[in-house]
Amino acid sequence: MESSGPVTLPPLNDSSVTEEIGPRADTVWIRGEGAAPAIAKMATRSVRGEGGRVAIIDGCRTPFSKSGTDLRDLDVVDLAGTAAAELVTRSGIDSDEIGTSIFGVVVAALHAPNLGREVVFRASLPMTIPGTTVNLACASSNRAITSAAEAILSGQVEVALAGGAESLTNVPIQYSRNAARRLIEFSKARSTGKKLAVLSKVRPRDLVPVPPAIAEYTTGMSMGQACEKMAKENGISRRSQDEIALMSHERAARAAEEGRFDKQIVPTFPRPKFDPVTSDNGVRADSSMEALGALRPVFDKHYGTLTAGNSSPLTDGASAVLLMSEEKAKKLGHEPLGYVRSWAYAALDPGSQLLQGPAYAAPLALDRAGLRLADVDLIEMHEAFAAQIVSNMKAFASPKFAREELGRSEPLGEVDLDRFNVNGGSIAIGHPFGATGGRVTIQLLRELERQGLNLGLMTVCAAGGVGFSMVVERE
Repeated sequence: MESSGPVTLPPLNDSSVTEEIGPRADTVWIRGEGAAPAIAKMATRSVRGEGGRVAIIDGCRTPFSKSGTDLRDLDVVDLAGTAAAELVTRSGIDSDEIGTSIFGVVVAALHAPNLGREVVFRASLPMTIPGTTVNLACASSNRAITSAAEAILSGQVEVALAGGAESLTNVPIQYSRNAARRLIEFSKARSTGKKLAVLSKVRPRDLVPVPPAIAEYTTGMSMGQACEKMAKENGISRRSQDEIALMSHERAARAAEEGRFDKQIVPTFPRPKFDPVTSDNGVRADSSMEALGALRPVFDKHYGTLTAGNSSPLTDGASAVLLMSEEKAKKLGHEPLGYVRSWAYAALDPGSQLLQGPAYAAPLALDRAGLRLADVDLIEMHEAFAAQIVSNMKAFASPKFAREELGRSEPLGEVDLDRFNVNGGSIAIGHPFGATGGRVTIQLLRELERQGLNLGLMTVCAAGGVGFSMVVERE
């Protein structure tokens, strides 16, 4: 058999972030002409109810701590209750005015599955406040906030408490189905003989704990594996991912040093010593491209580009946001941090581009707000992975993606990195699944306030191929 000659490998992609989201934007993955979902351009839609716009009065969060560290002895009820109680206190709201409590969590506490209601008890709020819990993976607290906004717009309530929490230290540990069945049979057995008969059916392998997995139920792929696939399909360089990670750490470290998080973070006192935790512990001020470049791939050890350094860590934490109708805020004398101008959810096949949802949701949110990307003053994007960030920003800037995926004549545009995650993102600060959306909302509004700017856009990707985007305004 004759040799076909040496194999020629493509040149190594060592593109910077600006190259990836600029000249290389059209290398982003698409389904092919005619195969894209029908995502039509939406007409401008006013998000107003009888009481005017939805006002975001204030928000706060606990420190975000890597799982197994500072907040390991607090569960989701402890964390959410801490953030909510501080928010109610600092806002000066009469708690009798609160009409509903809606909180997001991905891994709920087995002993207290309705976090929204448990927050009412833990924060010593009136027991007449209904509480609800939502789960939309990494966008859970975004879903809580928009559900609260919907309740205000429809006139069901005038004031709402929303947020989310996650304790990835304290996830429930499962056992095999056979072990679970036998334990139920054992609890029902009425005699010693019957109990022993049940125990005789249990095998040692049944008692091996099933470790929790952050994986898609439909595909079996972990989020990291799915994002590694995206990095390859979208042609994302390792260099651009490490640049995003370095940017996240440098900006978060500078923001913390300058006190920009002081109004956002609630001192938290974990048991048993109750020593105060006052800052995020994942931010590395000493991070460098050299240090990040030395890390080995995690999800594809041979050919991958995703590392522990350019991925968000497993994190514990909580966030809370207070919302009112515009009319109610004026009546009570509150000066809002800002107002909800529009929002949108979108979804795609999780087996294709799991974390590309923001590229579909952001155009809808901007359309509904009657805005272009260029009109927005600041952009906050949840950083699940740096590869996901670059993938979505490439889609924003790609004429080909706009034409063949979105059916639009022009792309959203290139993201200005000077207006993007200016105080760092989830890679540095951390990512407690249920709390991140609240953190992003608070961080965006506080920075708009600090700089005296008006319009902000946020995006969050979520498991299941879901994307979320919201436009907020201060005037």
